Amino acid sequence: MSAKNILIAGVGGQGTLLASRVLGKLFLSLGYDVKISEVHGMAQRGGSVVTHVKYGDKVYSPLVEPGGADILLAFEKMEAVRWIHFLKDDGMAIVNTQEIDPMPVILGTEQYPGDLDELLNELCSNPVTIDALSIAADLGNVRVVNTVLMGALARHLDIDVTKWEDAIKATVPPKTIDINLRAFYSGYNDCQE
Repeated sequence: MSAKNILIAGVGGQGTLLASRVLGKLFLSLGYDVKISEVHGMAQRGGSVVTHVKYGDKVYSPLVEPGGADILLAFEKMEAVRWIHFLKDDGMAIVNTQEIDPMPVILGTEQYPGDLDELLNELCSNPVTIDALSIAADLGNVRVVNTVLMGALARHLDIDVTKWEDAIKATVPPKTIDINLRAFYSGYNDCQE
């Protein structure tokens, strides 16, 4: 199989790095060569975070080139638009509808863009949106937004869900396995086509 590329974009504190570790374990368990590269930027609670995940029979570089991502998994709406240029023309964007104010908005020097939905639809022929924050809140733990989004991603990859379960169990802290599995299946079921 030729290499497949997933770009995960979000904000520090959302669990993007844990999500990339789940994907790494998943693809390794399926026998793929896997490369992951994390770019933290100003990631401490609020800054942009992007992770490149590549898998296939043989992967030579850990970085996804602009226009080379098969899937953009965006944990926040503005981050989706910020990184959409990495998506292939026929790629899929899975976007959490959550909006997190960056520092300039918090300081009052800028406003959060109001046209992100229109921009996303303009820039991507295949966007899938999910309110992962509300789903996680309904489960009683907003920290499982990342696993809700893993479920949404799983809906669009042809990989047995038991393999996803195994990767989640091997990655998350043991005391959080139950809530993370519930979050995964909530995201999986919410993203039905």
